[in-house]
Amino acid sequence: MTIVTISPKYQIVIPKEIRNKFHLIPGQKVQVIPYANRIEVIPEKKISDMRGFLRGIDTSVERESDRL
Repeated sequence: MTIVTISPKYQIVIPKEIRNKFHLIPGQKVQVIPYANRIEVIPEKKISDMRGFLRGIDTSVERESDRL
């Protein structure tokens, strides 16, 4: 875990290890979401980059009898 400090302008610096791990670049947009008792920062991705990310997911879901 890395600790960062909030500046007087409410800005934070994302540590280099995390920037490298998630391939973050200057100008990239992120979503900031309050979740339970924490703040989550989620990098936005182009829809073309999302292609195939669910490959291999188990789709054998038991359905109710009145559903197709």
